[in-house]
Amino acid sequence: MTPSLTTREQRAEPGRGERLSGWLDGRLGTRTLGAKYLRKVFPDHWSFLLGEICLYSFVVLVLTGVWLTLFFHPSMNEVTYHGSYTPLNGVRMSEAYASTLDISFDVRGGLLIRQLHHWSALIFVAAMLTHMMRHFFTGSFRKPREVNWVFGWLLLFLGLFEGLFGYSLPDDLLSGTGLRFVYGATLSVPIVGTYLALFLFGGEFPGHDIVARFYSLHILVIPGIMAALVVAHLILVVYHKHTQFAGPGKTERNVVGTPFFPVYLAKAGGFFFLVFGALTLIAAVASVNPVWSYGPYRADQVSTGAQPDWYLGFAEGLVRVMPGWEVTLWGHTLILGVLIPVVVFPLLLVFIGVYPFLEARFTKDRREHHLLDRPRNRPVRTAIGASWISLYLILLAGGGNDIVATRLHLSINTVTWAVRIGMFVVPAVVFVVTRRICLGLQLRDRELVLHGRETGVIKRLPHGEYVEVHQPLDQARLHTLTAHERPGELVEHPKVSLDPPRRTPSGSGPSSS
Repeated sequence: MTPSLTTREQRAEPGRGERLSGWLDGRLGTRTLGAKYLRKVFPDHWSFLLGEICLYSFVVLVLTGVWLTLFFHPSMNEVTYHGSYTPLNGVRMSEAYASTLDISFDVRGGLLIRQLHHWSALIFVAAMLTHMMRHFFTGSFRKPREVNWVFGWLLLFLGLFEGLFGYSLPDDLLSGTGLRFVYGATLSVPIVGTYLALFLFGGEFPGHDIVARFYSLHILVIPGIMAALVVAHLILVVYHKHTQFAGPGKTERNVVGTPFFPVYLAKAGGFFFLVFGALTLIAAVASVNPVWSYGPYRADQVSTGAQPDWYLGFAEGLVRVMPGWEVTLWGHTLILGVLIPVVVFPLLLVFIGVYPFLEARFTKDRREHHLLDRPRNRPVRTAIGASWISLYLILLAGGGNDIVATRLHLSINTVTWAVRIGMFVVPAVVFVVTRRICLGLQLRDRELVLHGRETGVIKRLPHGEYVEVHQPLDQARLHTLTAHERPGELVEHPKVSLDPPRRTPSGSGPSSS
């Protein structure tokens, strides 16, 4: 008897893909995990792309860094250069510097990959700082995301030193000048300074171990820690679910957006190639760190106009604007002109790192938060963040005081004193002004909620009075403007409610009751 079609289908063996899926599910539970996480909802807002720029820049850094390790020689042994860059032929230099020249001029595509690596590092740190500031101003660091905030802060902190070590590997005159400062700053640390300098540099500067030690830190130790932090950071993002801005249908208990698969995955994949393409375009048309222009490092020479990469410019500014103070205690001389900046530099970063815990302590807010704040609704926090950024920018200008003085035809003493005064005055002024702006924007929102939007239309009432017609806000806009707790600065009008106003039959504005 011929079996039926249904019986034949039942007896048919599963395909290769189905067998593989079943094998993995039986050992790893992939189907259960896929059903749970592939449909996970992600909010749709442009500011969330900042975190993706960080991640994709890090991926480009890893890929280009692996490629560069195949051609770079981390050695300070002296060789005589004979390569394509004619002006340096016959010059004695380290193997590190010679291999950097070979990568730039003799390896096919080497200069493009090297510049892509450098530009990716600059944009990676910039994206991390911008990403953290977005989280700071919107309050997404609150419970239960304090630990994830610390992970992100550690990534930024490690990224600064990772950039410093990578910047120093070519052993050119510019990076060597910066390393000389790092060596002096390390020696200025009381008690343990000499031991730290010995550990990092292997002896007296410049020594013979700097490049090899920094190379190990740059390609192995710090990237490994950063990769682990990135994975932990992403796991916590998935575990805690995404934050979202207040709006219709959005509460502390749900997430409104698109599923991870296939919508968000398709967007993320396309955005990765956009970021990769933009970085490659920048690397192809904009030169960065042309080490052949500086020449190899020599202890008896100093590069003029030496500037660190932008993310360490504020540390340079701390040293340049600090007076050359010294004090002798118990027979030991403390170089305060260097020691104080060495202490203040990490404190500026630590303040941002521990801010979530400070805010929770002073506001006594221990609740979970999954809805983001509008910065205007948290004027004190917004003012603190703006003043911190202003201090950073002032010190960044101080790190290039010689360039500023030259370009603006000013005395370098004038620029230095302006930075010294500005680092105390400007943050205080920015704090007050930003706070008042936030309060003013809150009052504006209150007027919109109570009276609607001005239309510019003048209407004459039956008894002869002229009034401006206000158009009531729609319910979605009203919800967005009122979905927050009122801060203490506006409690002087306790009877004024921010509930959506009642509409008049004519639609000309809220009722006067």
